Order: sequence, then C-alpha cells, then structure tokens
Amino acid sequence: MTTEPQAPGPQVDGAPVTRRSLAKAFTASLTGTSLEWYDFAVYSAASAVVFPVVFFPSSDPYTATILAFSTYAVGYVSRPLGGFVFGRLGDKIGRKPVLVTTLLIIGIATFLIGLLPSYATIGLAAPILLVLLRFAQGVGVGGEWGGAVLLSSEFGNPRRRGFWSSAAQVGPPAGNLLANGALAVLTAVLSEEAFLDWGWRVAFLASAVLVGFGLWIRLKLEDTPVFQALEARGDAPAAPVREVFTTQLRPLIAAILSRIGPDVTYALFTVFTLTYGTTTLGLERSQVLVAVLIGSAFQLIGIPLAGALSDRINRRLLYGVAAVGAAIWAYVFFAITDGSSTVVLTIGIVLALVFHSFMYGPQAAFIVEQFSPRLRSTGSSLAYTIAGVFGGAIAPLMFTIIYEQTGSGIGIALYLTVAVVLTLVGLALGRDSNVQEDADYLVGAPATGAGTDGIDATRASSGPASGSRD
Repeated sequence: MTTEPQAPGPQVDGAPVTRRSLAKAFTASLTGTSLEWYDFAVYSAASAVVFPVVFFPSSDPYTATILAFSTYAVGYVSRPLGGFVFGRLGDKIGRKPVLVTTLLIIGIATFLIGLLPSYATIGLAAPILLVLLRFAQGVGVGGEWGGAVLLSSEFGNPRRRGFWSSAAQVGPPAGNLLANGALAVLTAVLSEEAFLDWGWRVAFLASAVLVGFGLWIRLKLEDTPVFQALEARGDAPAAPVREVFTTQLRPLIAAILSRIGPDVTYALFTVFTLTYGTTTLGLERSQVLVAVLIGSAFQLIGIPLAGALSDRINRRLLYGVAAVGAAIWAYVFFAITDGSSTVVLTIGIVLALVFHSFMYGPQAAFIVEQFSPRLRSTGSSLAYTIAGVFGGAIAPLMFTIIYEQTGSGIGIALYLTVAVVLTLVGLALGRDSNVQEDADYLVGAPATGAGTDGIDATRASSGPASGSRD
C-alpha cells in the first residue's frame, strides 16, 4: 500500500512549529501592533480635541481643526515611505528585524510628542516639530503592518489565514481602545485647564512602558517559517519593489483599492465623530470618547470572528457585503444622530464598527494572498500604505470641509459610498486564497500531498475560499 507524500506544516530551524511558538507569534503580532496603534491612535484623538488648542491656536475653531487634521494626515502620507523601505527589507532580511525597528521608531516619536512644548512656549517651532514627529510615526506604522500580518499568518496554517492574520488587525481597535480610554480617564479626573496644560501628555509618555513590553516579546521570536524557507532556497528577491510593480501590478491595484472603503469608514466613526459629537451634537468630549471606546471594544471580538468566518466562506464575498453595509449605514447614522442623545450616538458608532470589523477582519488575509510568498512583505506593505494616503489620510479633512460647507451628513455619506465602490472594484480584481503556494515553499518543491498541519493542500486550495485570479 502506497501513500502520497505529505507536505510538512510550518517549521522553524527544521522543527515543526509548536502551538507555543504559534501562540507567541500571534501574541507578538497582536500586542506589538496594538501598542504601536495606541501611539498612533492617541495622536488621532488628540488631533480632534487637544492640538487645535495647544499647537494651532486660532480665533476660528474651524481653521484650527483643519490644521490639526492636516497633521493627522501627515502620518498617512509618510506611510508609503515606511512601506517602501521596510516592506522590501522584510522580503530581503526577514520579518523580525523590521518589526523591532518599526516599534522603536513609533515609540520614540510618540514619547517626544509628549515632551513637545506648546505654541505658546516656542511659537511656530511647536507645530513644525509636531509635524516632523507625526511623519516619523507614519513611517513606522507603514513598515509595521506588513510584517506584523506575516508574522502571525506565516506561522499558522494557511487554510486559516483569515483568523491568524487578524491578530494584526485587532491592533488598531485595541490601540484605539487604550488611547481613547486613557484620554477619557484623564478628561474625567482633570479640569479642562489641567488636561490641556499637561494631562494629555501623560497618554503619550506612557508609550515608553508599552513599547518596552512589545520589544521584549518580539525579540524572543524566530523569523517566520516561510521566510526561513525562502532564505534556504536562496529565493529572496534582489529588487522586490521593482518586481512588484513589474510582475504584480494587478494584485497591487486590487489590494490598494480593497483598503479604501475600510479606511474611510474607520476615519469617519473613530476620528471625525469626535468633532461631530462635540461641535454639532453638543455632547461632552468624554461622552464621545466613551462611545468610540465601546465601539472599539466590540471590534476586539468582531475582527477575529470575521477573519475566522472568512476562512469558511468566500473571503471576498464577506468583505464586499460588509462594505455595502457600511455605506448604507452612514446615511442611517446621520439621520438618527441629528439632535439625539449619547445612547443613540454610541449605538450608531458600535454598529458602524461592526460593519468595519467584517471588512477589516478578512482584509489582511486578502491582501497577503494577492502576492507570492517571496514578495508578500513588499507587496502588502506598499498596498497598505498607498491606500492609506487616498483613504484614511484625507478622510477626516474632507469630512470637516464637507460638513462645514453643507451642514449635513449626506455629503459625508456620499463620500464613503464612493470609497466603498472603489473597494468593491478591488475585490473584483483580486484573487482567492491558494494555500498551495505556502506548501510549495515549505517543502522546497511543488507539493502534491498534504498541506500544513497534515491537511491536504491540493484539496484545500479548491475550497470555497480559494481559487485563481479571475
């Protein structure tokens, strides 16, 4: 009796990946990204409620808010630089060293923002330094995401890529939860004067402790089994950026467009709502922060749930349905919150972030599987960061301008609808999962038998979440 050869599961240094190693990779991806997004999100929240007063004083609150959101956008505009530099390094020297470096960049920049003198103290130098530090934050986040996604997904079974890669996706809401939670506590226990004078700085300075914890976890990890297999085969690309643009252009466009809708949705319901709730609805700043806090808490469950569900049904279909739902909900949100209570605002934000979760949960897996293993870090990082410029970077600024000009949420909902249409185009251009690619690299030759964890890779690649490019 003969049996077909079986492709081994992921291995590190020739030994099968243990559940302990897999748990460490998942935790490192989750905690590291959460800590970095804490740094990034605390800036986002402060740009709506603190920086217009501290760094951009103006007799016109609208102008001050526009300037503050412009510095928020700088963190997105600088992301492609991080994606370009660190994405290619992830394919050339490994995922682990990149993740350590990006964590340090964001942590140091955030800590320095907490020490930055105000406009009243050093004048124009204050907003200039703020912009430079925000730029550094963006570079770090731009290089972080691709590596964090690969860290968890390449240690795990590729048939469950949706779930394993969702570890990095939980980072933004977890970081947002921590950031808004810290600001909510500070605003609750401090007077308005004390909070604007020094209280907000505590949230930024606390990043030193958080980043130290993240570094401790990441430094203990090996690099991913897929990258080690690439190294063993001598298959690391010499010019990964050029290769992505010359051989992977359609996957790159598909991945970029797929991110626009989720980015705009997140910016609307976690950043712009802070301004909308305080200036239009007349609510207290702490009330709006708590509403966002509750919505983010629901995402901690919704994102991994959506990622796991996308492993069982077609990933693109789930993603697309959630995108359409988010666009429709934007119209409902502005209709029900106009002149309403904190409870209604909270319900509106929670449901909006549920729709976002069912886009964001499958998103990492969808983007990663658009690219071959040898170009995943570069392709994923470029897609993530380029999309951020056209999605989340300008969205809060555009929302503010649209609302100031129209006085209505319909224009904002239309803006989100356009973003969702672009996402649907990206999903249509993309391909479904093909777990055979990972198996081929891990065995060093085309695999004909079982895939990772002893699962038949050939059979798995023909399931509902797999296929070839349309």
